[in-house]
Amino acid sequence: MGHAHIILASQSPRRKLLLQQIGIQPICKPVDIDESVFNSELSLDYCMRLALEKAQEGWEQSDKTLSVLGSDTIVVLDNQILGKPKDEEDAKTMLRSLANNEHQVITAVAMVNVNKQEIVTSISQVIFGTIPDDELLKYVASKEPLDKAGSYGIQGYASRWIKHISGSHSGIMGLPLYETTELIREFT
Repeated sequence: MGHAHIILASQSPRRKLLLQQIGIQPICKPVDIDESVFNSELSLDYCMRLALEKAQEGWEQSDKTLSVLGSDTIVVLDNQILGKPKDEEDAKTMLRSLANNEHQVITAVAMVNVNKQEIVTSISQVIFGTIPDDELLKYVASKEPLDKAGSYGIQGYASRWIKHISGSHSGIMGLPLYETTELIREFT
C-alpha cells in the first residue's frame, strides 16, 4: 500500500498510530455525529451505523479527493452497550460490572469515496479477572477511562486486569488492522 493517504474521520490518537503502523498517513478530520442508540437496535448494527455515519460525514466535509475512513468501537456486556462513561461514578460502575466477567468488543470500520462505501467488523471476546478496588479507584482518578468505551483501554493501565482475549488486539484498541488493511486495499 505504500504511503497511501486517506482521511480519518476521528481525533483518536490510537487510530492514527495504528494506521501509521501499517504505512498509512491519515489526515485526521474529526466529525461530530449523534451517537444515540435507536430503540431495539442491536449492538453490531449500532456500531456499524456509527462507523458508516462518521465516514459519510467526513466525506461530506471533504474535498472529495481522498477516501474517508470512519470507525467505532463499543463494549458489550450481557447484550448491553457500554459506551464512554458519563463521569467517574459511571466509569467505576462499568469497571465493576466487567470484573470477573466476559464481554465483547465490537469495532466497525467504514470507508467511503465517490464510487462506493463498505463496512467491515471485528468482534473480540475479553475476559477480565478481579479488579482490586484500590486499583480501580486509582485508575478512575487518573481520568484515563473517561474517553473510552467500557471505561478502559487495552493498551493502558487496565491491561493488568485482562485475563484473556480472543480476537483482534488492535480491534480492541479501536482499529482492527487486518480488516482495515483489506478494506483500504479495496479503495486504493
